[in-house]
Amino acid sequence: MPNANAQPSPIRVLLVDDHTVVRRGLRLAFDLEPDLEVVGEAANGQEAIAQVAALAPDVVVMDLLMPVLNGVEATKAIRRGHPDVEVVALTSVLEDRLVVEVVEAGAAGYMLKETRPDELFEAVRAAARGEVRLDPRAQQRLVREMRSESSREALTERELEVLKLLAGGASNKGIAQTLDIAEATVKSHVSNLLGKLDLKSRTQAALYALREGLIVRDP
Repeated sequence: MPNANAQPSPIRVLLVDDHTVVRRGLRLAFDLEPDLEVVGEAANGQEAIAQVAALAPDVVVMDLLMPVLNGVEATKAIRRGHPDVEVVALTSVLEDRLVVEVVEAGAAGYMLKETRPDELFEAVRAAARGEVRLDPRAQQRLVREMRSESSREALTERELEVLKLLAGGASNKGIAQTLDIAEATVKSHVSNLLGKLDLKSRTQAALYALREGLIVRDP
């Protein structure tokens, strides 16, 4: 019989950055959070891909500008080979091209290294729940860069409800509870709406909803 008082397993985190001092600082910060466990480190994208395969983390905190293989290409490979592993980009660079590329690669978050530790921790927790977290400045750039396509197929009323909840930060489980439907049904709706809107990720869907006025951006 399961123990009702058992604590949930901590979120397994892989830190990827080519600067040892940055990784060390991040590890020290994460070690203070009881629900977050750093299970490994990598100094470039190629090492990150290997570490994901070996360690099975829940979330990868990924620098973008690295030697050997950059964070965008590493994110693509990780999301393709390990779709259950989420990626949160953590970079000192706020460049439109990088923001768009890493979101298109499948990252669930984009945070700047100047962000507060608690904001980074929450982005990692959100990614583990299947939710999206973006630095507001990155969000503005993504909304501006996304093109509106008049040929996109219309969504059903239910798909629109799912999109609004997804864009508001809800996980599949949260959407299922709100709409009183099965989580598998939510996954099907998300897949369908991404296909209709010609989008590649939940992050892009959230930004589409924001740009189209389906949700209101926080002031």
